[in-house]
Amino acid sequence: SAEWSKSKKRVQQSIEDMAEQLLEIHAKRQMLPGFAFSQDDEIQKEFENTFPYAETEDQLRAIKEVKMDMEKPHAMDRLVCGDVGFGKTEVAIRAAFKAVCNHKQVALLVPTTILAMQHYETFTKRMESFGVEIAQLTRFCTIKEQNKIFKKLREHRIDIVIGTHKLLNDKLAFADLGLLIIDEEQRFGVKHKEKLKSLQESVDVLTLSATPIPRTLYFSLTGVKDMSIIETPPDNRLPIQTYVLEEMPMVIEQAVRRELLRGGQVFVVYNSVEHLAEMAKKYRELFPNSRILMGHGRMKETELEDVMLKFQNHEADILICTTIIETGIDMPNANTMIVHNADHFGMAQLYQLKGRVGRSKRVAYAYLMYKPDKLLSEEQRKRLNTLREYTALGSGYKISMRDLEIRGSGNMLGAAQSGHVAEIGFELYLKMLQETIRKMKRGDAAESDMSVKPIHTEIDINIQAYLPEEYISDTRLRIGLYQRLDNLLNQEELDDMLDELIDRFGEPEKPVMNLLSLISLKQLAGQAGIVSIKQRKSNVYIKIDPSFEFDIQQLLSYVAHSFGRLMLKNIDEETYVVMDVAKVTNSSKLLDSLKLVVNDIKEIVSR
Repeated sequence: SAEWSKSKKRVQQSIEDMAEQLLEIHAKRQMLPGFAFSQDDEIQKEFENTFPYAETEDQLRAIKEVKMDMEKPHAMDRLVCGDVGFGKTEVAIRAAFKAVCNHKQVALLVPTTILAMQHYETFTKRMESFGVEIAQLTRFCTIKEQNKIFKKLREHRIDIVIGTHKLLNDKLAFADLGLLIIDEEQRFGVKHKEKLKSLQESVDVLTLSATPIPRTLYFSLTGVKDMSIIETPPDNRLPIQTYVLEEMPMVIEQAVRRELLRGGQVFVVYNSVEHLAEMAKKYRELFPNSRILMGHGRMKETELEDVMLKFQNHEADILICTTIIETGIDMPNANTMIVHNADHFGMAQLYQLKGRVGRSKRVAYAYLMYKPDKLLSEEQRKRLNTLREYTALGSGYKISMRDLEIRGSGNMLGAAQSGHVAEIGFELYLKMLQETIRKMKRGDAAESDMSVKPIHTEIDINIQAYLPEEYISDTRLRIGLYQRLDNLLNQEELDDMLDELIDRFGEPEKPVMNLLSLISLKQLAGQAGIVSIKQRKSNVYIKIDPSFEFDIQQLLSYVAHSFGRLMLKNIDEETYVVMDVAKVTNSSKLLDSLKLVVNDIKEIVSR
């Protein structure tokens, strides 16, 4: 409808403005003379051999991609997306060690003090025999200690600094910062991250996340930020059994007792500091013989640290807490979690919370509960259902994609988390954005208004064109190839794809060759201003976009010289070239004939 066209035009304009800014940022980073780190030496190899576990295939690929980025002469901007406990920290450790070997400093920004302490412990343990100077900067540091760290960083007497928002202090200056690592980036605001990046614009940036917020995911999907996905779980890791249900004392009692009987521990999450003591009282009544601790962000630093350490050392059975445990804490003995008022949380937050259990070889349980008889909004229902659906290991990326669909990509550059996705749909929005970015990269951004946008031709003809299951048996691989085929731009890319298919899967069958020809026809039709090619019985109707200009006399002359194969029709004030295909029985001949006609129309039609 006319309203739909207006919506598209409005969104297109906003996409163009945004794409221009995105590319400006990206181009700026690409053009800045970043530091090209040297290739791995013997010390790097020796360090990596001290890793006590077997790396997964995905982990090795992510490490390789990060290193390749670091070795390039421009700044890296990569997102490593992998589930909790899937080995993102080791990717960061190896990147940090590589930076230190090249006499550069590393900053690791984390959202909580507890996570900073944990990372400090891990990094120190891994690097202790290699003489790397590591410091942590958290709220536990006194002003005197903080100033001492600042001084050492300026004098390059510290190689790696691990800290919370304290790293964003205006007084902090590095002697030679080479790598910035942001862990659990969904916990930081845009302003926080940009402030840290502005410390040194040409610095390499590595972002780690189990569920990246839609904005960052969108950066990756549009090719502005590079992305590595770690989907392979470590050996012996089991999926978390997830239940979404109304709050019931009987279920709580059963779940906690089962965990305690097997010698495990329980997290109870209740995100209200004011009423946390009341919740603790209820649990003490239900489990009078259990050792119960309470933890929240308003406690004194030393008090909270003490609570966490006690729980980690199994001096308590149940920890009743706020979302202070959300990020990164590694407590393998806690394998049951009860989240009260789960409908109040965001999807990424719930996924992070859920990731606190299931970090050992035991089966873990997560109970996401909401108040009895509470009427959930559609969005809350969708969020909770998504978490129930995606219980498989490695679902973080899928959950982010679902989150992206539910609430939109947000304004990728601004702080607002609302976008145009709802207006025209996720798929079309993504296509328009990718297309606009591609155009601007080619340098014809000035022409990128709606009237010159390549047409997405709709083709509906009676031929079999697909990737057969017998040819490519893996469903995920087939879907991935369909997506790649949909993004091909020209005949050269199609030829390369055909070579790849032959190389990987053998000689293609007829439906595959038809599919490639169909895509070639679609590309050609888009350039010719053809909106649709539809077969109805023995005729094919080729509809020309009214916004494209053409000489009607020239088109009439072309049709007249077609020996009766073609007709020109005006249906509802739209121009159609109608092709008689009654005698064309072979699908290859049909596609070839259509290509010839479309190519001729392309010569007549101009923009």
